[in-house]
Amino acid sequence: MRVYLVQHGEAMSKPEDPARPLTERGRDDVARVAAFAQRAGVKVAQIRHSGKRRAEETAVTLAEHLEPVHGVMLQAGLGPRDDVEPVAELLKRETQPLMLAGHLPFMDRLAGLLVAGDSQRSIIRFQQGGIVCLERDPESWTWAVRWVVTPDLIP
Repeated sequence: MRVYLVQHGEAMSKPEDPARPLTERGRDDVARVAAFAQRAGVKVAQIRHSGKRRAEETAVTLAEHLEPVHGVMLQAGLGPRDDVEPVAELLKRETQPLMLAGHLPFMDRLAGLLVAGDSQRSIIRFQQGGIVCLERDPESWTWAVRWVVTPDLIP
């Protein structure tokens, strides 16, 4: 089982636009990373997002390239300050690869809980528009970082 954690792409500031859509750079970064993931053979059953515009736009762009069988959907509990425990519990029941598009500090805390057993322990430096691939061992049910790709790695 793999889960792909994605911090949304660069978004406009609240004063620029209270809805905080992606900037042109944010859209470009996510599109480059999504195209790279497609070329690398990343397969996901579904892409879930927090419902905030910047995360939804990120999820939709990723889906255009990765074509998840079960599409894109809103997932309650992926907000920036939401408790990570319910999502970690949900992932225990999942059997197909998922992609979650959300925010910091949530993604950082979720990765810490899954990999180190401590949501307060930062194990990865997330970058806007980047993907962190975590893989669960089928025997021990422990999670490990498999790979990370960030927009600055892709020309």
